[in-house]
Amino acid sequence: MALPMSFSTALLLSLASGVATAGEAPPWVEAERSALRHHVQLTPSDRFEKAGESYFSPDGAQIVFQAIERTDDPAAKEAYYQMYVGDVVRRDGRIQGLDNIVRLSPKGSSNTCGWFHPTEPGVVIFGSTVEPPSNPGTSGYQREGRKYVWQFPKEMDIVRVDLAEADGKGGGLTRMVENPDAYLAECVIRGDGRYLVFCEHVVEEGKSGGDLVVMDLEDGRQVPVTVAAGYDGGPFFSPEGERICYRSDRRGDDLLQIFVSELAFDHAGNVLGVDREYQLTDNAHVNWAPFWHPSGRYLVYATSEIGHENYEVFLVDADAGAEDRPTKYGTRRRRVTHAAGFDGLPVFDADGTTMMWTSQRAPDGSSQVWAAEFVMDLEPAEPGDEPPPAEEPSGKPERLHLEDPVTGLYFVYDPATHELTMYDPRTHEVRKATAEEAQRAMKLFAEQRGKKGG
Repeated sequence: MALPMSFSTALLLSLASGVATAGEAPPWVEAERSALRHHVQLTPSDRFEKAGESYFSPDGAQIVFQAIERTDDPAAKEAYYQMYVGDVVRRDGRIQGLDNIVRLSPKGSSNTCGWFHPTEPGVVIFGSTVEPPSNPGTSGYQREGRKYVWQFPKEMDIVRVDLAEADGKGGGLTRMVENPDAYLAECVIRGDGRYLVFCEHVVEEGKSGGDLVVMDLEDGRQVPVTVAAGYDGGPFFSPEGERICYRSDRRGDDLLQIFVSELAFDHAGNVLGVDREYQLTDNAHVNWAPFWHPSGRYLVYATSEIGHENYEVFLVDADAGAEDRPTKYGTRRRRVTHAAGFDGLPVFDADGTTMMWTSQRAPDGSSQVWAAEFVMDLEPAEPGDEPPPAEEPSGKPERLHLEDPVTGLYFVYDPATHELTMYDPRTHEVRKATAEEAQRAMKLFAEQRGKKGG
């Protein structure tokens, strides 16, 4: 007999990470107390081998997520992520778990990036090949030598499905945007239902570039909003609908950075393109999966800043400013999660009281969907008070980094320890610098300071 979700959750919290003994909370509970409380694992480990990339419905009553179900039959194991929705179970206003989990995608298909339609209740959109992809291993973004890979099947189109007709076999599913030669995914619809933003990548062997496109759902007009080199993806409209956040591999070095673009509109509200673009991160790390806080003044995102085997969630200012406050992009970084393993793909519910994300903090170490009350103090206590200082990953000064144009390696200097390390963006390995490399680093850092006039 299946245990109630609330009991399963309590059991998980008592056993999590193999660190806490009976009756003890795992160490991340206290470490995250100033940001997250009342953690709960939403996707059951006994049903799903792995699950993640989840999003709330506008009313918070459901979530959509991708997952691979467990099976004892090797021949029946799914090769690709499938799309699911589940009802959010609450007690006294607090999330307890999921119920009525339903599959949306057809067997054998590859699926990603689900999203609830904001103005058509009961409709979900996502990227899907609908049928098994013919080129699953062709072209993809990946961390060399690591497990995580983004594949670009050219059959991936943007589809929509009516939940009332969904049967996991293609029922109620239709294509919204299609291109037989391009990967189309990473799609969301603006809050008023007018615009769709998505990533388009024309699949060519050996190329991993992708650009963002905004499509007017009223007349089908498409406007490219990023055309720079590299892979731009993971876009989300800001709450007011006038900006988008995304991550980009602009340098082609697999070190993703976070960007925000303010969109340009004509007098009728038609998107014309990008007015201004802001880069919020610029470091020797993989920064990705940005998502807006409902206030529109902050972003949460995942980063390898703590380590490539320990992605964590950070929050950063992303305020466009107003008459009573200045523009703030990329300031006051604060760490949100503190568990071992992967924590990423963070999102908020409509009022910002709950954060949901993908985590490997479950006892078995599998990737699953988690949620917690978001309690971080984002604003000064009183009007006019100075905001709290940004939290560095370990309370130390920001590490300096510089790419060696000859070798392609990065020099990373820690002012707190005076340690110089070498970072290889191709393998994501880190090692101590040799004496010869240290001499070269000193020269390059000096040249950089000279160019900046300091």
